[in-house]
Amino acid sequence: MGNKKRYVLVGTGGRAEFFYGALTRDFSATSELVGFCDINQVRMNYANKLLREKYNYAEVPTYMADQFDQMIENEKPDYVIVTSVDRTHHKYIIRAMELGCDVVTEKPMTINEEKCQDILDAVKRTGQNVRVTFNYRYAPHHTKIRELILDDAIGKVTSVHFEWLLNTRHGADYFRRWHRDKRNSGGLLVHKSTHHFDLVNFWIGSQPDTVFAFGDLMFYGRENAEDRGVTQFYNRATGNPLAQDDPFALHLDSDAHLKSMYLDAETEDGYQRDQSVFGEGINIEDTMGVLVQYRNKAILTYSLVAYQPWEGYRIAINGTKGRIEMSIIEQSYVNSLGDKSKEGALIGKTLRVLPMFGAPYDVEVEEKEGGHGGGDPVLLNDLFGAPSEDPFHRAANHVDGARSILTGIAANRAIATGLPVKVDTLVQF
Repeated sequence: MGNKKRYVLVGTGGRAEFFYGALTRDFSATSELVGFCDINQVRMNYANKLLREKYNYAEVPTYMADQFDQMIENEKPDYVIVTSVDRTHHKYIIRAMELGCDVVTEKPMTINEEKCQDILDAVKRTGQNVRVTFNYRYAPHHTKIRELILDDAIGKVTSVHFEWLLNTRHGADYFRRWHRDKRNSGGLLVHKSTHHFDLVNFWIGSQPDTVFAFGDLMFYGRENAEDRGVTQFYNRATGNPLAQDDPFALHLDSDAHLKSMYLDAETEDGYQRDQSVFGEGINIEDTMGVLVQYRNKAILTYSLVAYQPWEGYRIAINGTKGRIEMSIIEQSYVNSLGDKSKEGALIGKTLRVLPMFGAPYDVEVEEKEGGHGGGDPVLLNDLFGAPSEDPFHRAANHVDGARSILTGIAANRAIATGLPVKVDTLVQF
């Protein structure tokens, strides 16, 4: 027992089970879960119920958010896992380090430059470590692109085109819940695109220098619906007759897991998980275009649209010796609904190299089971197991976490001001 790493988890919402489920089921030889912390006691009780009934693991002590310090003192964890609302990540990351703990944080590391600077300063001040869970780095097809570039398959990378499509099931979900308020999530250019911007940093071995962007709310939201002729509106779906035939509605009473995690927990904090995607108060964009120049002079053109008929992405990477093209179709999902191993699972994949002088060829990639293109199990082993030496250096620290979100943070500022943003004006490393 003494050699096991001790973990506590903050934020027992939809993303939390990915970590505590794997930790207690697959990594009990190396890891030990010893506490939950949240603003919602009902939700923590449900997490403990899942521990007991689904994972055959003893219930752990629970602590309210204002008892975080007490939890650290009582449970003496080695690591704090942070899966709370994005806007609170920095608070728990920093306080955990001040109390002598290392941190594993869900992406994005935080949502704006001020909070990012606070985290960077806290790492220097405390000497503790922060891991950011970029599972897409670990997907075999994404790792293969890194390998191809390192092997000089296309020479020096000069530009990247990256188009990501969220469909009307997964994409819509960001507009039902707390993410719809940019003060909570930083918008999709921070919350979602941090994955994509991190992949580009990882692939080309550089970091963003200058960012420009456009973006707007063009499909979701009440005003857009009114412009399309919609005349009936509702605030939330569950129990509302107006939502019965709405393909965008999420009914919390139709699924036992959603009911236990959210509907039954509303009396604690008032959070409604099933808000209308065509309601008032949405201030994040659903249509975004970003232009980035990196320190190595490579250029990224990036598009994210959150209301498409299919889910996936197309990527083209141009170099001085050729081009890499990848097209991915992913299984769509709604957070907390269904098998977590299916989140972002592959449906279709093509990966081709087109040499400047030579025949194009398909690149074979070993298929892996698990969510996010097979990256989730590899990430979890890297976090909680006994990982081997990684020649691709996929483990991401606080610097990687900062460089990924800074592209999105700079893009948000460019959208607001109409001006390009120099990333090195946002924070100091």
